[in-house]
Amino acid sequence: MNNDLSIFYLITQASVVVQLVMLLLLMASVISWTFIIAKRKELKRAVRVTEEFESKFWSGGDLSRLYTELTAQGTQTEGLEKIFVAGYKEFSRMHKLNGVLPSEKVDNAQRAMRIELARELDKLDESLSFLATVGSTSPYVGLFGTVWGIMNSFRSLSTAKQATLAQVAPGIAEALVATAIGLFAAIPAVIAYNTFTTRIERLSGRYELFIDEFVVLLQRQAHA
Repeated sequence: MNNDLSIFYLITQASVVVQLVMLLLLMASVISWTFIIAKRKELKRAVRVTEEFESKFWSGGDLSRLYTELTAQGTQTEGLEKIFVAGYKEFSRMHKLNGVLPSEKVDNAQRAMRIELARELDKLDESLSFLATVGSTSPYVGLFGTVWGIMNSFRSLSTAKQATLAQVAPGIAEALVATAIGLFAAIPAVIAYNTFTTRIERLSGRYELFIDEFVVLLQRQAHA
């Protein structure tokens, strides 16, 4: 009997079903880390864009000039910039019309910003559902592989003349590797999901606060 209980040996000697479970979990882990790295960069950039835009917006400059800069040919807006552009564009359009009440101008601008806010939050939420799925299901998938492996180990013991710990230990060890890989895939996914969700909620709060503050400015312009 081979006494090699290294991880590589246990994986290669596991049953086909257990190996498939391990492969599935490893693939889920790789995809999760890909999403984690990409989402981390995306949120970091979103925070930087928000801070830079807020600095420009509250510097006391002309809003029409800021709007022109953001909508210039070749300029790509994102995050809070898109929300501002959507609101100011709608307000300017309504402001040029005759017979439109000031409240209608502001309401339309606010509605346009709310729509853009929803789009930006949907964009930030992308891939989070996958991380949540991996975090919640990977341990159970790994447990399935473990149960299957242990079941096969005891099935082989039923045909043995003498059952010893040395005979059952390798099979159980092979099976437990599936659980370990399941946890290896789940733990980073859960941590990343919770971290990203918190950051997105903070960004959402900043976006909401900006909309409320911008609406106040638009109300003043509408009645001017």
